[in-house]
Amino acid sequence: MTDARQKADLYSLDLSEATWKSAPGSDPNNRIEVAELPGGAMAMRNPADPNGTVLRYTPAEWDAFVRGVRDGEFDPQ
Repeated sequence: MTDARQKADLYSLDLSEATWKSAPGSDPNNRIEVAELPGGAMAMRNPADPNGTVLRYTPAEWDAFVRGVRDGEFDPQ
């Protein structure tokens, strides 16, 4: 499956029944929520605006994001 096709398929999914999770004990005003999608893909949203934009990541994109977080790529300079 091409990347463009994979992304199109992710964005066509109905997320109305998605199970959203956030870090336990996280500050409700400063957090994100994630949901597992079919095939290892992930979705991310701002819980303060649950009907707003939902970002969707292929398994490869999500893996790269997680590795970046673990490696400190997003730490403040």
